[in-house]
Amino acid sequence: MQRFTDRLRERSERSKWPLLLVLAFVQFAHVLDFVIVMPLGPQLMRVFDIGTASFGLLVSVYNLSAAAAGLVGVFFLDRFDRKKALLFVFAGFILGTLGCSLAADEKSLLATRVITGAFGGLIQALLFAIIGDCFDEGKRGAATGTVMSAFSLASIVGVPIALSLADRYDWRTPFLMLTLISIATWIWAARVLPTMRSHLRELPVVERLPLLSSLKNNLASTFQLFREENTLTACLLIICLMFAGFTVIPFMSAYLVANVGLREADLATVFLAGGAATLITSRWTGKIADRFGKERVFTWLAALSMIPVFLLTHLPKVPILVAIGIATLFTILISARAIPALAMITSSIEGSRRGAFLSLTSSVQQSASGVASFLAGSFLILGPQGEIRRYDLAGNFAVFATLLAIIAARRLRRPAVLK
Repeated sequence: MQRFTDRLRERSERSKWPLLLVLAFVQFAHVLDFVIVMPLGPQLMRVFDIGTASFGLLVSVYNLSAAAAGLVGVFFLDRFDRKKALLFVFAGFILGTLGCSLAADEKSLLATRVITGAFGGLIQALLFAIIGDCFDEGKRGAATGTVMSAFSLASIVGVPIALSLADRYDWRTPFLMLTLISIATWIWAARVLPTMRSHLRELPVVERLPLLSSLKNNLASTFQLFREENTLTACLLIICLMFAGFTVIPFMSAYLVANVGLREADLATVFLAGGAATLITSRWTGKIADRFGKERVFTWLAALSMIPVFLLTHLPKVPILVAIGIATLFTILISARAIPALAMITSSIEGSRRGAFLSLTSSVQQSASGVASFLAGSFLILGPQGEIRRYDLAGNFAVFATLLAIIAARRLRRPAVLK
């Protein structure tokens, strides 16, 4: 009997692989759209003749727009079939990315990044809401790791190809490439994703009424969510993680070129190495988190991540292999610590409020990363030879924020009844 039960469980897990794959490719498009701006930093700063503050704004406006959209999504995402909601939001994201490829100058690119960010922020909330609805708590680490491996795929395949296209043509070409990939992914998602309405049956009766009729009750329950201690703890954890990453990440490429001595052409190798490593470690990290406990694994990974953060931000001119090695270790641990953190956050709310909760935390995540990028860009200065100064202080702050994230993670709790 036990053997028969195990076989049924294995068959059920295999049947969810198409779902995980399509979610991973949606995440791939979303991640690549965001991260491609950062390795394009040296080229964009040169083409538009802008400094670190203006480039920081170009990075952060995506996050701030996503944050605003996430706050709106808090009130509505749990009221719709997850599939329909994801397809609608992904379509808006595609239009925004197409707009980026057609931008003629810095201002128009800034405007289209606002549009893309608004839809991109909702994508992430929906992806992890779907994982929470479709996978048991004991499997969410592995499922999260699989979807998060899209970051690695973007680094291995997307960024090197995008940088090659930008080098051969111009900076607009990577966005056009991503638009075509996203259209193909949207068609695939429309065919593969099942209808997902189970969370609707868990809504209170007053929230099943027509949208306008139940808006008052919906607002009341949403504001109650804002006041809960666990919500505030999850938001604090996210804020600390974003400040621990985005005071450093947006300017890594520019620092490696201007201060460490790498060529712009070497950046493709940096992202390829980091992406290849995290593609291997992401799902493995999720399985380890499921087995040994997400809080424990997060604590160890976050503590270890402080080492490459410090090394990278204090790096002098070194041989290219040393720079790639430190950047790769940085990428592995920054990505790895996010997997148990996101799985913990997904598991800290019941299914009927998961969409709203994750939309809120996504909004906080985007706000924090946008503010961190903007503040770092305003704090860092360019030297007379184009070098970036004060990057070491940004690294010291990232280490401090990581310590705060570890403390916040220990205070996060799961609800008594959890799907």
